[in-house]
Amino acid sequence: MSGGTRLSIFPLPGALLFPGMHLPLHVFEPRYRAMVSDAMARDRRIGMIQPSGPGEPPSLYDIGCVGRIAEVEALDDGRYNLVLEGVALFRLLRELHVTTPFRQIEAELLPVADDETLSLGRRASLEQEARRFADKQGYAVDWDAVNRLDDQSLVNGIAQIAPFDVAAKQALLEATGLEDRAELTIQLMQFFGRHDGDDRVTLQ
Repeated sequence: MSGGTRLSIFPLPGALLFPGMHLPLHVFEPRYRAMVSDAMARDRRIGMIQPSGPGEPPSLYDIGCVGRIAEVEALDDGRYNLVLEGVALFRLLRELHVTTPFRQIEAELLPVADDETLSLGRRASLEQEARRFADKQGYAVDWDAVNRLDDQSLVNGIAQIAPFDVAAKQALLEATGLEDRAELTIQLMQFFGRHDGDDRVTLQ
């Protein structure tokens, strides 16, 4: 697929979405409530992308993920609870000049690789490091359920929920394939597992 797709974007540090994965969101800011209303009236799509720096509006990384609103709960006070389902990664081509309170971009949708698997050794290494990391963080994990995950759900699921910093999260999103993402995930769990938590970003 190639360029020219118009996307409304939700710049949110620490929040990753991958094709085929799900991301729950609580939307409370007025501009993003307006974005959700607009998306529901059109194609239910929102571009999740991380800010690459401070400032208002913040600069953006080049790669994000299009999410389709799979579930929506409209609360009485105007807030929304959403579940986004990842559709495809995208590359930011340019930001559009718009009158809406939320930002919009022109993006190139990237091909979806849906049949990637890990070598048995890489899968075993990833599960072993995930257990060690979870123990250090004090996480309660249903390992039987983890063992039943396919390779993509395991790798991308860890990438989405692990409390790595923004730059590390972005590196996972931009990894060229599942094997590379798994290897980087192992390295990051080893690195962040040695720290006391001051430099970690936790998803809200």
